[in-house]
Amino acid sequence: MTFGIILLILKLFIPQFTEAGQAKLEKMVQERDMLTQQWKESERKKSGIFGNRTKKDMIETNEWLERIIQKDNLIMDELRMIGKIETTTATQTGEDYKAIAFKQEKDVQALKRALADRDKSIEKMLANRRTFEWTTVIFFLSTLGLGFVVYKKVIKA
Repeated sequence: MTFGIILLILKLFIPQFTEAGQAKLEKMVQERDMLTQQWKESERKKSGIFGNRTKKDMIETNEWLERIIQKDNLIMDELRMIGKIETTTATQTGEDYKAIAFKQEKDVQALKRALADRDKSIEKMLANRRTFEWTTVIFFLSTLGLGFVVYKKVIKA
């Protein structure tokens, strides 16, 4: 009965029981319940004189208890195996997330480098543009000044 409760609790906390593992575990719990019933029957058995329990009755009861303990050990081994499977699955999932995070970090670094290169090229273009703007302003002022000088000479002449 108590293993039924433990099984129910484990089902709630370990949602990824495999169907085969779950069926095997349920079968083992049922077998344990049958052994417990047989143990209870052997406890009630009193084959001695005056309705007392004999040494043979007690040995039989102890044998049923040993079978129950063996079944309990098998159930615990199965639960440990399921726990290891869960741990392995969780570990693999964690490793997958680490790999994804590492790849994302690598991509972010590559994008940062590309952005820095683009910023440098934009700064170079802006510097060339400023040079061109200043050259154009100087050329315009020179042309304006030369035009003014030529205009003055034409008007005086």
